[in-house]
This record gives sequence, C-alpha cells and structure tokens, in this order.
Amino acid sequence: MTNPVISIAFHSGYGHTAVLAEAVRDGAAEAGATVHLIPVDAITEEQWSLLDASDAIVFGSPTYMGTASAAFHAFAEASSKRWFGSQWKDKLAAGFTNSGSKSGDKLNTLQFFTVLAAQHGMHWVNLGLHPGWNSSEASEHDLNRLGFFLGAAAQTNVDQGPDAVHKADVATAEHLGRRIAETAKRFAPAA
Repeated sequence: MTNPVISIAFHSGYGHTAVLAEAVRDGAAEAGATVHLIPVDAITEEQWSLLDASDAIVFGSPTYMGTASAAFHAFAEASSKRWFGSQWKDKLAAGFTNSGSKSGDKLNTLQFFTVLAAQHGMHWVNLGLHPGWNSSEASEHDLNRLGFFLGAAAQTNVDQGPDAVHKADVATAEHLGRRIAETAKRFAPAA
C-alpha cells in the first residue's frame, strides 16, 4: 500500500494557526503520510491540484468573531468549483482551530468545516480523544485539554505570539495528524 497523501488547507492570521498546521503535518508524516501545507490566502493552481489529488484534506483557521477567518471563507467559496465536479467526494476531512478565548466559539468553526466537508461529499474524521483537564486529577497539559470532539482546538493568549501556542494544544494537533493518516490508510482502496 502506498502512503496516503494529506493536504492541510489553512489560514493563519498571526502565526498561531500555522503552528497547529505544522503540528498536524508532523503527526501525519510520523504516521507515514506525504503531507502538503497549503496556505489558502495565497493558494496557487498547483496547490488546488494537490488538494484534488489528496486522500485527505485537513481544514484549519483561526476563529474570528465566532467562525473561520474571511480568508478561509473565501477559500471555501472558491472550492465550489470542485463541488460542481465532485472532485473531493469520498476524500477524508478533518479540522483544527485556535482562538484567544478558552471557548471563543471554536465549535462553530469546526462545525463550519464539517458542513463544508459534507457539501463536498467528504468523510469527517473526528479527534478521537476523550476530553482532558476535566477533573481534579487532570491538568492543562492533557491532550484535548479544551474538550473538543469534532477536531483539534487550541487557545492562545491574544497578547502573545505563535511561540506561546500551548504545548498540549500542539500535541493534540499532532494527534489529529496521526489519526487522519492512520484513517486514510484504512480507507485506501485495495490494490
């Protein structure tokens, strides 16, 4: 079996979401995938072709005002050209986001990603982790410390740069990358 090809289509306004995209990439590559990072605010025709040829597409965006960024929304609208030809049908999809608040309505961004994937006929891969940091025995250093199920969610203080992305959130994004790569291997057509 060949290694799955995974593309990470993301927007990062201030660099925090790029840290998560790199973590998803690292986790997927560790699991044997070929991975492409595609910043959607500067996407090229060659990168659209990479998305079309991928086994899985992972969507990533900061959460601004309760949803994905405007740059990501523009990418989502532009993907309608793929929708007309069902080019992403039956690919796997997953997602991640970051905001300054613990909740920050990140769930809405992840739900936006799932609807986008569903409209394309894609199969959503969830985080596959129980929530961390939800008991007196737990800590903020647990995987999935913010307790999301649909995808990886991170919180970074608004007055700190990309180097301040919480290490547990980076590890959670790496987990998502490994999970999408392992799922893509299971979904690969028999040779």
